Amino acid sequence: MADVRDGRQLDELQFRAWRAFLYAYSKVVPTLDRELVRAQDLSFNQFEVLAWLRRAGESGFRMSDLASRVVLSPSGVTRAVDQLERKGLVERCVFEGDRRGQLATITPEGRILLRKATHAHLAGLREHFLNHLSRTELEHLATALEAVLDGEGSPLPPLTARGARMSASTSS
Repeated sequence: MADVRDGRQLDELQFRAWRAFLYAYSKVVPTLDRELVRAQDLSFNQFEVLAWLRRAGESGFRMSDLASRVVLSPSGVTRAVDQLERKGLVERCVFEGDRRGQLATITPEGRILLRKATHAHLAGLREHFLNHLSRTELEHLATALEAVLDGEGSPLPPLTARGARMSASTSS
C-alpha cells in the first residue's frame, strides 16, 4: 500500500475501519427502524424527533434548533414533525421570540407513545449493537467517534435544551 501521508490511498486498517463503520451503520439503523415501525408504527427518525422534544420539556425546540440536533436534514425534520403532528404526537406553534420561526413540542400522547417505543428501541439497541461490544470496546468506540466529530467541528449536541443554551453562552 502507498504511504498513508501521500493522500492517495488508505492503509488496510484505515480502509477496514471505514468499511466496518459504514456497514455497521447501514445494517443496524434500518433494523432498528423496522423494529420500531413494527412495534409502535413509529420510524427511527420520528422516534429521534420525539426523544429530542421530550428532552426539551415544555419549552420545546425551535424547528431550527431541533434540526441541529437530529441526524436528519432540515427538510427531513420538517417531514418527521409533519407526520408526528398528523398523529397528534407533536404540536407546533409560532415562536414568540421570532414570528417567522416555529416551536415544536411533544404532546401527552407523544410522551406515552415515546415511552412504549423506548422499550422496543432499547431492546433492539441492546440486541443489534450493545451486546456485541465489551465496556472497553464501547469506551474506545465512543472516544474515537467523538474525536471524529470534534475534528469536524461538530461535537455531539447537548442532551437538553438547557445544555444547548449553556454551551452557546459559554462559547460566546
